[in-house]
Formats: sequence, C-alpha cells, structure tokens
Amino acid sequence: MKTRLAKVSQFAVLSLLLIGIGIASSSSAAAQRNRWDGYPNWGGSYRLRETALNAGFNEGTKEGRNDRARNRYRNYSEFGAYNDATHDYSSGLGDRGLYRRYYQLAFGRGYDTENPNNYNNRNDRNDRNGQDNRDRNRDRDNNNRRGRDWNRYGQFGGSYQLRQTALNAGYNAGNKYGHDDARRGRRRNYNDFSEYRNATTDYSSKLGDRELYRRYYREGFENGYADGYNGY
Repeated sequence: MKTRLAKVSQFAVLSLLLIGIGIASSSSAAAQRNRWDGYPNWGGSYRLRETALNAGFNEGTKEGRNDRARNRYRNYSEFGAYNDATHDYSSGLGDRGLYRRYYQLAFGRGYDTENPNNYNNRNDRNDRNGQDNRDRNRDRDNNNRRGRDWNRYGQFGGSYQLRQTALNAGYNAGNKYGHDDARRGRRRNYNDFSEYRNATTDYSSKLGDRELYRRYYREGFENGYADGYNGY
C-alpha cells in the first residue's frame, strides 16, 4: 500500500513539473512574440522578421549601454553594424534589403532604450533637480546640437558638393517631419519615413556615389528630425 502511494505521489509530482515546464515554455514563446508586436510588418517571412528584429535590437542595446557608460550619444549611422545590418542574415531567410530594414529599425529602438537622448526625458530629470540643472543641461544641449553646421557632421568621403547636398536635403526633410510630429504629439522612428528609407532627394549621378549620398542624407535627416521635434 505504501509503495503504491509513493508511486502515485511521484507520478503527481512529475506531472506537475511537466505542466509547469510547459506553461513556462508557452509563456516564454508568447513573450518573445509579443516583444515585436509594436513593430511594423513590411512583409517577408516570420523567421526573417524575427531574426532581423532580434539581431538588430540586441546589437543596438549593446551599443547603447556602452555609450551610456561613456556619457555620449551617437548617430546610428556611426555604427558599422547599423550600416551593414546583416548580422545573423542568411539567404535562406529571404530578401536581404528587407532584412536590413527590420534590423536597422530594431537597432535604433534598442540603442535608444538603453541610451535615451530626448529632451522630454532630460526635462523630467531636470524638474526634479531644479532650475540650475535645467540651465546647465540646456547649455550643454545647445553646444551639442549640430544644426546646419555641416562641419560637425561625419566625413565619409565623396565630393564637397555631394556631402553638402545630401546633408542639407536630409536635414530639411527631417526638420519638417520633426516639427510636424511635435505638433501632433507623436514621435516616429526614422524608418517610418519613405524619404529616410530612400534617402535620394536632390541626388543626381553627377554628384557621385549614391550609397554614400544616402549615408549623409540619413545623418542629416536624423539630426534635422531631432531639432525640429525639439523646436529648432
């Protein structure tokens, strides 16, 4: 009788353990799926989208933590991983360009999650710390703004005309959208804008390398959007 009861008890314990493992696994899988629910779906296979978003977000958070520890904030295009955007990609996943698009979107969000650089967060902290801190931070932010001072932007090569045209076109477009989004009380990811994705406004072949133009354009767009959103 005791032996039978012991076996029943062991079976019950084992069943509960298996059920618990199953629930935990299901919860983990659901959490992983829900993690990307707030991201756009531009098509492609489920595996392509999940792999790209996961790889991009992980890399972005890593770089964001590193930069936060160094008290600095960089443009996404300063990172080789963002520009390449093919980590964990394989041809079996599908379209490479679509993969890069998902990757870069997640990279930016991951970076900003770990290293936020928006005026609202700064102002919330400053309100707690008092007016003196507000003044110091405002001076620091004004000093760090690149605005239309193209000398403070990256030098990736190419002709003077290519660089100036791309930065100017990108900044103007980003600034316009930044003002518009601030007025509507929303903030969007750069990849939500077709101008940012295409990055070829005002481009002509006589300027030189198209991909280099796009790199400058996006840098200008990102800074222009931030300035426009914050009232500059």
